[in-house]
Amino acid sequence: MKGTIFVELIKMAEDAFGEDVVDIALDNANLDNGGAFTTVGNYPCSELIKIVTAFSELSGISSEKLQRMFGHWMMKHFVENFGGSFEGKADSFSLLEAVDGEIHVEVKKLYPSAELPAFSTDRISDDHLVLTYSSPRPLVEFCHGMVEACLELYGQTAEVARSPAPHPANATNFDIRLNG
Repeated sequence: MKGTIFVELIKMAEDAFGEDVVDIALDNANLDNGGAFTTVGNYPCSELIKIVTAFSELSGISSEKLQRMFGHWMMKHFVENFGGSFEGKADSFSLLEAVDGEIHVEVKKLYPSAELPAFSTDRISDDHLVLTYSSPRPLVEFCHGMVEACLELYGQTAEVARSPAPHPANATNFDIRLNG
């Protein structure tokens, strides 16, 4: 995984828990690199999971909730640093539909070695979208947080239900139904 994900996770934790807690969590996580991350580095997802677990143990907040919080944090990061990706997207569904075909194409130009999750969408109606997320990494909760943050970005509310997708392997369907 790209180092910017790790750097932002640590920033979120510092904001939420303070630097002292972050230092303790990084020590407790027993990381291969001792907790030194750069935005341009590449690190195994297992290290990210160790960090989230360490924050969970110290804070009492579940790992799942922390991943979702991080999804919200990363959406803000993407809006602030990659605003062009959001131009011309009138609503959350338009943005979600653009992830694989537009946004990830641009990410691959910047980071050819990036291993990105796959997203496919099926627009059922104007207020109903099914997003299929596929990744070998255990980050479904992070993705869920990103979906929630996307809805918030556009001032929309929705019911979001998850279920395993039959194909591809390691996939999850997000059934998103806008309210009102």
